[in-house]
Amino acid sequence: MTDRQVKELPPVPDRLPAPVVDAHTHLDACGATTPEQVAEMLDRANAAGVSRVITVADDLDAARWAAEASTWDPRVFAAVAVHPTRTAQFGDAEKAEIEKLAAGERVVAIGETGLDYYWDYSPPEAQQAAFRWHIELSKRAGKPLMIHDRDAHDDILKILDEVGAPSTVVFHCFSGDAEFARKCVDRGFVLSFAGPVTFRNARALREAAVLVPSDQLLIETDAPFLTPHPFRGRPNEPYCVAYTARDLATLRGEDVNDFCAAVTRTAQRVFDLGDSNGA
Repeated sequence: MTDRQVKELPPVPDRLPAPVVDAHTHLDACGATTPEQVAEMLDRANAAGVSRVITVADDLDAARWAAEASTWDPRVFAAVAVHPTRTAQFGDAEKAEIEKLAAGERVVAIGETGLDYYWDYSPPEAQQAAFRWHIELSKRAGKPLMIHDRDAHDDILKILDEVGAPSTVVFHCFSGDAEFARKCVDRGFVLSFAGPVTFRNARALREAAVLVPSDQLLIETDAPFLTPHPFRGRPNEPYCVAYTARDLATLRGEDVNDFCAAVTRTAQRVFDLGDSNGA
């Protein structure tokens, strides 16, 4: 792959036979910061059959932006929280603003929150305290909890079990193996798979994806990160979730149309999106 190709977006794939939802993306980090840019990005997504997206915050500025951007285009919804790696300074003022933003009509989830033991940006104690607070906010707001879990499987489940999980829990960019997937599925959690599930060396993750019931499975891009095969390493956008949809359908031995319809039903239920396809 040339240096130029590394910087180029993948081609927009053929339109999926049924619309899907990108359950986790970062439109602002993809470069869409104005209403016009958001509309342009969603038009590209629609061309591939991606009808709606959840744009997700990782800090307070991103939460403000996501909540506002969700009002610009009917195809965009938002999730707000402070990412675990940014919780070293997470006080009353930040909590008050996140709670206010969470009440927005088009804010459909509390996220992304959780634990990240890979990066050494926030002490584990601060991350865990913030995670517990976001769990309680999810319960108060009556909105799904969207979890970031990196190298922290056991502590994530321990805290959820201790404080009581909200009625709907989504593991964004699920990264566990089949054993961990079973533990999550048995608790009624929803697992969202991003580009890494298409990587041919991700054997454990692909084994996990096969066993998840369709009503507990979502797909996402986490764009601009984690571009799916065969464009790994290149920039990512919501339309690229179409590549993941086709790959996962094949992996699970399902018809692509049936797979897309199932993950869309799950997204509509989880995020209370209604029945409109948003196109």
